[in-house]
Amino acid sequence: MAKRMILLINKPLHWTSFDVVKKLRSILHTSKIGHAGTLDPLATGLLIICSGSDTKSISHYQNLEKTYTGSLVLGKTTPSVDLETDFNSNTPYTHITANVIHQAATTFIGTTVQIPPAYSAIKLKGERAYKKARKGEIVKLLAREVFIRRFSINNIALPQVDFEIVCGKGAYVRSLVRDLGEKIGVGAYLKALCRTHIGEYQLKDAEEITSLQSIRYAGKHLP
Repeated sequence: MAKRMILLINKPLHWTSFDVVKKLRSILHTSKIGHAGTLDPLATGLLIICSGSDTKSISHYQNLEKTYTGSLVLGKTTPSVDLETDFNSNTPYTHITANVIHQAATTFIGTTVQIPPAYSAIKLKGERAYKKARKGEIVKLLAREVFIRRFSINNIALPQVDFEIVCGKGAYVRSLVRDLGEKIGVGAYLKALCRTHIGEYQLKDAEEITSLQSIRYAGKHLP
């Protein structure tokens, strides 16, 4: 019987969420394991891992609000809206004021409509959108309603803008960054992103994957 367990993991930079699941599958010697909410390879932070009968709880954790901190850069864009792909536009940004940035951010608070990034894990006819995008195929994803509880601008040192976002299920921070850049009129890409909370669960309580590798088993059981 698979061990019943829920772990908080700090996903390392450049790892996919599936990389974490694959590694823990090996460490915990179980095939019944999954994560509750994908993080992009260039994002870090809190990932909830469920194994054994606790995999039935995955949808519960996926439905919780998430908090992210990150940095975006104005004046440049990439097809992936992060640094996975090369820059494809460069627009002057020095005329943009702090007030313009703060005002633009407030327009996304509440229920809003966004189109997920082409480089996302959404499946299209059985294939992940990002795989199609990486092959140069045109990816068209449907707009969806999402809820943004908070979009706080914490620091502005143009072209970089540091922020914190609290959002509901299905919201893409990269889409929010892309849409903010378009609203301001100069474009933007996501430079760094970290998930700090999933509901009441916090990154500060998460295990490092390296420590789990070294001691074979560790972790905090959630209530």
